[in-house]
Amino acid sequence: MRLLEYGPGGGFAVTENLPGNENLKYAILSHTWESEEVTFEDLKNNMGKDKAGFKKIQFCAEQAVRDGLRYFWVDTCCIDKSNHVELNEAIISMFRWYRKAASCYVYLSDVSSRKCKRKRKQSEPWEGLFRESRWFTRGWTLQELLAPASVEFFTPDGQRLGDKKSLEQLIHEITKIAMPALRTTDLSQFDVRERFKWAENRETTREEDWAYCLFGIFDVSMPALYGEGKEKAIQRLKEKIRGSLSPK
Repeated sequence: MRLLEYGPGGGFAVTENLPGNENLKYAILSHTWESEEVTFEDLKNNMGKDKAGFKKIQFCAEQAVRDGLRYFWVDTCCIDKSNHVELNEAIISMFRWYRKAASCYVYLSDVSSRKCKRKRKQSEPWEGLFRESRWFTRGWTLQELLAPASVEFFTPDGQRLGDKKSLEQLIHEITKIAMPALRTTDLSQFDVRERFKWAENRETTREEDWAYCLFGIFDVSMPALYGEGKEKAIQRLKEKIRGSLSPK
């Protein structure tokens, strides 16, 4: 696992894989991928600051500093995706990385309090856009919601909307996920069919990722084989789940 490290001069740089990182406290970013994301190669070559995706990395860095954290992690640029071994390791480890994070910042690129109008006295002015956010429709963000104990939601201009606890009822209404699951209850306590239902309306850019993004939800691991297709990936996942539930 590579981390980004905030330096004394206000900048940040990607670390090498840290063998002792199990004991490091770090923040982690959750977001939806857009065009012009900053890649590992960009940071390695000190480039990418002119890309639109740099703004969310800068936000994560500054919020981490405000929370007293020196390190933070962003999936767009902390994984060398040209290295298939490293990419596979990241996919298998992702749920655990989010679970171990000191805090997860959700960057909602399509939610802005400035664009929202209050519809009823009890609702926040941003609630309508929050309910409709693309973040709630993506496959990978499911584990990013469920794995960390601390999940905070922000607009692109840095306004904090609340956290998983304070927005629990609203998140439950949007996702239909049982509230105990949102409170980091052991997910094995929930029926397999129920956990699959949490993901049924979510989408991924690469079709196989619909299965791969559920590894942590079911506490299983298997190689990611891009090109196998969604149905075969789901079939392999279900076989792994059945194997994990079989009496030893």
